[in-house]
Amino acid sequence: MKVNIYDVARKSGLSVVTVSRVLNNAPSVREGNRDRVLRAMEELGYRPNASARSLAKGRTGVIGLTLTTLHDAFLDAVVKEAADRLAEQGYFLALSVTPSYEASHRSLFQHDRVDGVILLSPVEEDAYVRGLKQEGIPFVMIDNQHRNPEVASVLVDNFQGGYAATKHLIELGHRDIAHIRGAGEFLSSSERERGFETAMRDAGLTPFRVEQGSFDIESGYEIASRWIETGTLPTAVFAADDYMAVGVMDACKNAGVKVPGDLSVVGFDDQLLASQLRPLLTTIRQPARELGRIGAAMVLGLIEGSAQGGETVVLQPELVVRASTAPPRGI
Repeated sequence: MKVNIYDVARKSGLSVVTVSRVLNNAPSVREGNRDRVLRAMEELGYRPNASARSLAKGRTGVIGLTLTTLHDAFLDAVVKEAADRLAEQGYFLALSVTPSYEASHRSLFQHDRVDGVILLSPVEEDAYVRGLKQEGIPFVMIDNQHRNPEVASVLVDNFQGGYAATKHLIELGHRDIAHIRGAGEFLSSSERERGFETAMRDAGLTPFRVEQGSFDIESGYEIASRWIETGTLPTAVFAADDYMAVGVMDACKNAGVKVPGDLSVVGFDDQLLASQLRPLLTTIRQPARELGRIGAAMVLGLIEGSAQGGETVVLQPELVVRASTAPPRGI
């Protein structure tokens, strides 16, 4: 039969409260009582698990994580890394897949259900911040939409990513370069667009055009199809995510436009499909695992009191050159 904290209390002749204090290294425990508890634990072969330690500390042992979709390899990688790192510390990660703060709050984000929260690309960001602060729940934002010096967050330098993607096309010799921006509510969309525009300006170039996309294959397909039908195709395009880039390439394939011979394409994220479809997609890789690892460490630090709430960590993306980009014809 498995030994529990009550067995240790009976064996030592002390209360469960005292045993709990010993398990958590409370300084208020008298040394004699601490020795009795430790001796009882050794004789019984008792090893406190994460749940016992959490209960002793008045905690749930659960970290909540909210995101808007599971159909995204980049977000999946962030979640998996965070879950693995939290599991190493005895925590269970509970997911809330919804764009709504109210739904997350009703189902999960209450103080008696979670010890902390990770917000991954939150849409209703202000509502989450207000609600979690009111609940007194430690939280960290990953890929948040607003810079907030009072909130712990982990970001990717989307401006630098947009700049690197565009600079790559410029260095190949392209001058007629278009950009398909992401959904308007995301900080990443505006920062990637700003990187594009800055790189073009630094090279003395004017953007061929900027189109509004929506972070999906369909919008990339529709935009590229319109360019092809109207005869206004640029020589290169930087799409703000890989899905829109794939949509562009699909439209080109259907219309007999060669990638990269007629049109070079760069995406963003380095989704799994970027290295599986042909031609292999040149893209900007986000450090998904590092985002998850740092986010997990930060929320644990806030729970334990060893971290400050206003820390912001900014990570650098990486250009991954594959087969979808080449110099324009004639160069």
